[in-house]
Amino acid sequence: MTKVRVTSSTPGVEDEPYDTAVFAKKYGMSKKAAEVVLFANGPSRTACDAAARSFMEAVARRSKKQP
Repeated sequence: MTKVRVTSSTPGVEDEPYDTAVFAKKYGMSKKAAEVVLFANGPSRTACDAAARSFMEAVARRSKKQP
């Protein structure tokens, strides 16, 4: 018996790259920042999601340091 890992209700979604506007809106970032994150992390949605969370956490930490 083969184990199947289901990550989405839509087959093949993980293999499809994000649309820049959708990704930017999802994480509340500019389209330019979304383009950079998506370009740097390739088509993997998992990698892009992780990178976006890290990026937004870094932005939040930096804004707290600013007077």
